Formats: sequence, C-alpha cells, structure tokens
Amino acid sequence: MPQEGKFFDLFNAHAEQIVQGGQALATFINHLGRNPEEATQAADAVDTAESRADKITHETVALLHKTFITPLDRDEIHSLITGMDDILDLIQDVTQTVSLYDIRKGTPEAIQLAEICVSCCDRVRWAVSLLPNADQGPAILKTCEEIDRLESDADRVMRSAMSRLFRDEPDVRQLIKLKAIYELLETVTDRCEDVANILEGIVLENS
Repeated sequence: MPQEGKFFDLFNAHAEQIVQGGQALATFINHLGRNPEEATQAADAVDTAESRADKITHETVALLHKTFITPLDRDEIHSLITGMDDILDLIQDVTQTVSLYDIRKGTPEAIQLAEICVSCCDRVRWAVSLLPNADQGPAILKTCEEIDRLESDADRVMRSAMSRLFRDEPDVRQLIKLKAIYELLETVTDRCEDVANILEGIVLENS
C-alpha cells in the first residue's frame, strides 16, 4: 500500500484552479456588456478551471482509498478537497446563472463582490500552501481569520446591494435576477470560509 501519497501536491494544484476560477469570474463580471468576447472567454476559463479541479478531486479521493498511511486524518483530507471543490462549483454556478438570466451588465456591487471572492480564493491558496509545514500553524490561522473578515465584508456589500436594489430597481424581473446573483457571489465567500474552518480544525488537531 502506498504511504502518504502526494496529497499536499494535489491540494496545491486544486487551490491554483480555485484562484484561476476566481480571477476569471471577476473578469467575466467586469466585462459584461462592455466586452462580450472577453466575458465569453472568462466564462470558458471558469469552466476549464472547474473541470481540472474536478479531476484533481477524483484523483485525491482515489488516492485516499489506496493509501495506507496518510499525512492528515482521512476525514480531514476528504473534507478539505470536497470543500475546495465546492468553491469552484459555486463560481461556475455564478457564470452560468448570469448567462441563463441574460444579465448584460455587471453592477458596481457585483464587481465588488467578485473582487472579494478573488481575495478569498487567494487566501485559500496561501493557507493550503502552508499545510505541509508543521511550523506554519499560526500563519494558517491568521490567513483563516482574514478569510472570515472578507466573508463579513461580502455580507455587508450584499446587504447594501439588496437595499439599493429594492429601493431603486423598477424592473421586478431584473430585481429578482440581480438578487440571485448577489446571493450566489456572497455564497462563494461562504464556501471559502467553510474551507478556512476545515483548515483551522486541521491546524488545531495536529498542533
């Protein structure tokens, strides 16, 4: 039976796809209505990142079944990789829903939320990269706190966006569409916070 396996390499490879997906999401929202070709390419980039991440997730789970001695608890490995996969699934949900709803312009609030998503994804990648080093526990916990703060920022932006939407948007259909997009974008940061909580648990369990 293999011992340890390349779990940390797989985590890092997946986290890289999360960042690429997050950046493509922000590009997509930014270019809506202004540069349709760029927006389409960005949506394709999200699909590519999600597909690559899916393969990494399957590879990780398969390796978990074949590995006798793992560097982390088996449940921790499974929770972490599936939690990371949830982030990209949701990023893809955003781009697909925007296209489905035929939303033709990114609002300032949607752009701001997408930028917070990118910041969260960057910090997920950084925290995951520190996992192999036992001495980096405090740095991981600090990064997880930053993700929590960003999620709170996204909450505030979404509440403000909803307030403006219900106050200023006369088209009920547009209101319903944008409300759904704001909620999805905020939920991306929730999924990043879920991963931060898993990482905190791993650090505390192994310290």
